[in-house]
Formats: sequence, C-alpha cells, structure tokens
Amino acid sequence: MGGTSELIEQPLEDAQPSSFTLHPSSRAICLVSGGMDSCVTAAIANQENEELAFLHVGYGQRTEARERRAYEDLADFYKVTKRLIVSIEHLKAIGGSSLTDNEIPISEANLESQEIPTSYVPFRNAHLLSIATSWAEVIDANRIYIGAVAEDSSGYPDCRPEFYDAFQRAIDTGTKPATRIEIVTPVIYMRKSHIVARGIQLGAPLHLTWSCYQGENVACGRCDSCALRLRAFREVGMEDPISYA
Repeated sequence: MGGTSELIEQPLEDAQPSSFTLHPSSRAICLVSGGMDSCVTAAIANQENEELAFLHVGYGQRTEARERRAYEDLADFYKVTKRLIVSIEHLKAIGGSSLTDNEIPISEANLESQEIPTSYVPFRNAHLLSIATSWAEVIDANRIYIGAVAEDSSGYPDCRPEFYDAFQRAIDTGTKPATRIEIVTPVIYMRKSHIVARGIQLGAPLHLTWSCYQGENVACGRCDSCALRLRAFREVGMEDPISYA
C-alpha cells in the first residue's frame, strides 16, 4: 500500500493540453466499454458534469457479453439513468482484428513491440465518436468523454491525440451551427499506472471493470490488455481486484 500513496501524491500528467479549456456543462456523454480506462474516465466525467449519459458500443468482439455486463455495473454504480447500447456488428463482418475474427488468434502480450497488434479494430474509435456525436446533438450534451490512452497509440492509431484533434474538427464542421460538442480525453497522457492511481483517488469501482481480450469468466493474464493492466497495478503496489487464470 505504501507504493500506492507515493504514486498518488505525485503530480499526474495534465489530462488535456494546457490550451484546452472546458466550458460549463450540464450534460455529457461518456463512452463506457467496461474497461479500466473508461471506468476512470467516467469517474472524472462524474466530477465535472451535472448529468452523465453512458454509451456502450458492441462490435461483435469476443468478450462482448462480459464487457456489456461491466458497463451495466458501472452505470448502476454511478446511478446513470440515460443509457444507450448500440451494436455495430458490421465491424465483425469486416474483420481484420483478433477481437472480431475467431480465425485470428489473440497474440501473447509483448509490451515492448512498436507494431500494430492483431487486436487493432480498424478505425473503431471513429465509429464510436460518430455515434456519440449523433446522440449528443439529440440530447443536447456538449461533451463526449472517451478513455483513449496515448500509451496504446503505438499499437492503435486511433488512440493518438492528433486523431482526436482531427475528429474534433470533423464535429465542428459536420454538426449544426449552434451545436458545441467537445471531445474530452482526460486520461490520454497518463500511463496506465497513473490511471489506476487516479481511479483510486476518485473511488472508481475498478473491481467492476473488465479488460481481457479473450476470457469472460476469469481474465487470461496473457493478452496485451491484461499485461498492461497487471503491470499498472504492480507499479502502484496493489493487487488487481479481478480474477486471473
């Protein structure tokens, strides 16, 4: 536990570039996959807004049912009443990812690799943001929170900060003139260990989250997502509260 308090007391990286200013908001949409990053993002969004709407998008991934359960648990925890669950299973039909194509095996973790992993779902986050933007215009939400992490960006091109800058311009251009919707990426510059520490600070229910790419009863402990998560908890001196094979 001593390692945890030390890390929490360290100043964490700014969630946004210094030039970014959040405007007053009464309602925000938070994309919640059910994973650790989206959980901590939801905890931050819960502090910064009067009302949250939770959006969950299934895309035919291997652990879709388990991720949806985690999403529902998180929505219940934060007492979110405005919820939307959307299926875009055409991404499974398109394939090209080990998360959606059972013929492509889940790779063993290699945290030193700089190559795009087989788990990359081509341009997935653009689909998520497009759905969130459509919903935001309808319910008058002026922020969209997404738990993208730049630490993943060597593997996932749509986790890079410049991707969100570009998509922000698309939202500004493609919505009604009176619409003002900001993409907020509060954990994008954090290491995974800092995300865990921030979650602990905020009382985020990390025990309700699910990160594994292939297990639904117990986490495999061998995929990249499990490896990143286990390393993060190890770095803060805590045991991960979920079960591993």
